[in-house]
Amino acid sequence: MKDLTRGSIVSHILSMAPPIVAGMISIMICQLVDLYFVSGLGDAAVAGVAAAGNAGFLVNALLQVLGVGAVALIAHAVGRKDRDDANLVFNQAVALSVIFGLLTVAAGAGLSRLYMRSVAADQATIDAGTTYLLWFIPDLALEFVMQVVASALRATGVVRPAMLVRVLAVGINIALAPVLISGWGTGYALGVAGAGLASSIAVAIGVLMLLAYFMRSERYVAFHPAQWRPQLRQWKRILNVGLPAGGEFAMVFIIMAVGYYVLSVFGSAAQAGFGIGTRLLGLIQMPALAIALAAGPIAGQNFGAGNGARVRETFVKASLMATAVMLAFLIVAQLAPSLLLAGFSSDPQTMAVASLFLRIVSFNMMAQGLIFVCSSMFQGLGNTRPVLWTSAMRVFTYSLPSVWLSTWPGFRMEHVWYLSIATNALQAAVSVSLLLREFRKRLALPPRHTVTQAPDADPVAPPLREPA
Repeated sequence: MKDLTRGSIVSHILSMAPPIVAGMISIMICQLVDLYFVSGLGDAAVAGVAAAGNAGFLVNALLQVLGVGAVALIAHAVGRKDRDDANLVFNQAVALSVIFGLLTVAAGAGLSRLYMRSVAADQATIDAGTTYLLWFIPDLALEFVMQVVASALRATGVVRPAMLVRVLAVGINIALAPVLISGWGTGYALGVAGAGLASSIAVAIGVLMLLAYFMRSERYVAFHPAQWRPQLRQWKRILNVGLPAGGEFAMVFIIMAVGYYVLSVFGSAAQAGFGIGTRLLGLIQMPALAIALAAGPIAGQNFGAGNGARVRETFVKASLMATAVMLAFLIVAQLAPSLLLAGFSSDPQTMAVASLFLRIVSFNMMAQGLIFVCSSMFQGLGNTRPVLWTSAMRVFTYSLPSVWLSTWPGFRMEHVWYLSIATNALQAAVSVSLLLREFRKRLALPPRHTVTQAPDADPVAPPLREPA
């Protein structure tokens, strides 16, 4: 366990962010590897895998429910030096992870084709996406256990082991992908099914490795089967913090699904280019997201410890670092989009769409960095409702106008991408405003005075007060 209530905040962020970003980039590389090897099967296969991968945002929403709830509540308990509560929250999150995993398997098996029919441009794309999803579902289900264990480690300031496991799992996926997709060395090509199967096998091995480390080395929190019996009060605590954050990912799913829908009129090549562009943009945003994710446990432990000044300092420094990183990647995306996109498709139309998308939407990156940091700070404070509100606002300001624009006779795909720049900037401004309001409400309390806890505050976190 690492005490994040002491020492340099910048040093804490810099020590935690690289392992976090390495783990996240490894996940994104897995997705890009799938697209890379699937690209040899044609535009319909690329579009199908990309659109099917977007369904992962829905599962990511459930992952965030568990991950954010566990990180916030365990970090608060660590800050209060309440080990018993940290262990109770962790074990209840483990029980929820099993339930969520089973629900994912059931929903994926029953709804995969229905989802693909709603977003795909043609039957070939529907078939490819459905096949990929059915083999990819075990990956999504197993992610819940990995998420809970990794979140417990992150809440206690430990991030390197989860990163190493992720990197090893990616290596396994990369090794398996060409063998299963293209039949390298075996002569038996599974196509898009092989892409999903490679990911599922890799994650299964990764879960076993992370569990082995956790049971051997972690000391602050541990598995206690006696605490796995459902306790509705603890589930409510986790869900109160996690559900709004999960709703944020559900909103991202809606926004992405709208993107595929409005591009369907331009054919599978346009959808494939959009899918490649969004995956690559997500990859280059990872360092800023890692900074934000590192800031969350720091804010959470200091909130639990009652140190409001360090919570504010965490926000300021994380925002400056994330903005600087996003500015650097914006310059790269503007100057060399073709270099970033090299090798993902041999189809000129697909690559033209991806390049245009990257040039336009990369202007979102600095605003997106602030959104990342604000979201993580709200998680650290244990109140994620504002994150859901700002995400819902973006759905209404982006998705509905996008569908409307698609009905215009002269509609062009870049119209919705320019719209995304405006709506992203609006979301960033509102997010910062709401976070500053939250600071005034929950941090700027008179020193050494007892106050009534805010109704939406974490029920187990003490009121904060500034150092005397």
